[in-house]
Amino acid sequence: MTTLTIKSCSDREFMALSKNGHNYEWVNGELLDMGNSGMKHGGIGSFLGGLLAIYVRQNKLGIVCDYSTAFVLKTGNKRAPDISFVAKERLQGLKRPPRGLFRGSPDLAFEIISPNNTVEELHEKIVEYFDNETRLLWVIHPDEKYLLIYHSPEPDRFLTSQDTFEGEAIVPGFSVAVAELFEEWDF
Repeated sequence: MTTLTIKSCSDREFMALSKNGHNYEWVNGELLDMGNSGMKHGGIGSFLGGLLAIYVRQNKLGIVCDYSTAFVLKTGNKRAPDISFVAKERLQGLKRPPRGLFRGSPDLAFEIISPNNTVEELHEKIVEYFDNETRLLWVIHPDEKYLLIYHSPEPDRFLTSQDTFEGEAIVPGFSVAVAELFEEWDF
């Protein structure tokens, strides 16, 4: 992850940055280039994000977004979880997703631990999500093959490949076996 300190970054300037193929966050006056996380990270994100997006759309629950969607938080920081869900109640009056950044945090966010993540950076991000009314957060560790469930900045549950995780009241009826995230290919 590369950090560049600049004085300001409007939403329009921030969105234009992604045209160079990088993914950014704006945090405390610094522009963070989140880098590339690799195929394992992307595969897990696409798999889980795809399952969640199909389920949410079929049940008309809201919208699922990928890592390229930044959320403008109360502090002015622009954070982009690996996958996010915003409930339909918060999208009232809209017929399509907003063209720009979303004001507020996602109802559900999930982060996949990347080789370039630090514990401190990830914890700061989790704290900020919950300070901005995120209600559920999943942290996936691809190398260690576990998932942490958060309802506050402290993890509530540690799940392994023998467990199943659920969307709870945020995405009712959605569930996935943790083992599915880490299955070996059989082709």
